[in-house]
Formats: sequence, structure tokens, C-alpha cells
Amino acid sequence: MATTEPRRRLPPLARLSLDLGPLVFFFIVLRAADIFVATGVFMAAVVAGIGVGFALERRISPMPLITAAVVLVFGGLTLYLHNKTFIKLKPTVIYLIFAAILGGGVATGRNFIKTLFDHAFHLSEEGWRQLTFRWIGFFIAMAILNEIVWRNFSDAFWAGFKLFGAIPLTLLFALAQTPLILKHEVKSEPTGD
Repeated sequence: MATTEPRRRLPPLARLSLDLGPLVFFFIVLRAADIFVATGVFMAAVVAGIGVGFALERRISPMPLITAAVVLVFGGLTLYLHNKTFIKLKPTVIYLIFAAILGGGVATGRNFIKTLFDHAFHLSEEGWRQLTFRWIGFFIAMAILNEIVWRNFSDAFWAGFKLFGAIPLTLLFALAQTPLILKHEVKSEPTGD
């Protein structure tokens, strides 16, 4: 009889390091070289991060996989066409893909935010719906913000914004959802023996 191994999860700090590591490498290499060298390093680091994550967890989460695919496509276009516009469009495209996935889920009666976070907290259906719409709005706002930054500032500023602006904004937005989560949290009933 075959036994199934329980799903392994990395500690949150290790998962964050794998997800943000490629961006840190991109930022460092951009400071030392140029955007084309940094893009190549970024692509390699994203692939390495997916590989390490799979080796440690024996699974690949959809969000990092989507991100890696977009990085490889837009990074490849950047290097092949020697046009840095493509790598700068990458965050905009990723944000819009995530907004579209969440919106498509709402339209088809599937709540992907609930699927991702139901293990962490339990909300009423209205809570999940409101949280989903908030994240859709956030992703669209971040796409617009990326467009403003890359079109109006230097490569170094844009890269710094991705690391020191977009990530803190995302964390702050997530924390700002705490009142909504607490308001719509469904308490589990205690079980009696």
C-alpha cells in the first residue's frame, strides 16, 4: 500500500526569500552592470528559485509559475530584441494577469483568493468577495503605478521602486485588509466530546 507524503511547506521567510531573491539579484546587477545583464541574471535566478522551491516543497505554486513564465517571455524579448521596454512592462503584465484571473474567478463563481488563503483564515462568502474585489483593484492600481514609474524615471529608480516601493506597498495593502478579515471571519464551532 502506497503512503502519501504530507505536503511540505517552506517557512514564510524562506518562501519570501525564494520569491524576492531574483528581484534582489536584478537590482544588484543593474547597479553594477546594465539592464540587459541584469535581465539575464533575473531570468536565471527565477528559474533557479522555481527549481529550489520544487526541490524543497515537491510542488510549484501557480503564482510563482505564472511570474516565472512572464519573466522568461518578457526577459527573452528584452535580450533578443535588445529593448529594455519589455522587461519594464513585465510587472504591469503580471499585475493585470492576476487581476484578470481574480476577475475571471468572480465571473465564473470561483473565488481564487479563498482557494489560496482558506487554510489561513475562514471568511463569510461576502468577506471573500470583498477581499477579492479589493485585490483586483490593488493589482490594477499597481499596474498603472508601474507604467507611471518606468515611463518617467531612470532604470535604476524603476528597479529600486520594484524592490523598495512595490513590495512594501503590497505588504501594507495586505495588512490594511485586517479589519475586513476580522469583520467577516467565521469562527469555527468548538467540538464537544
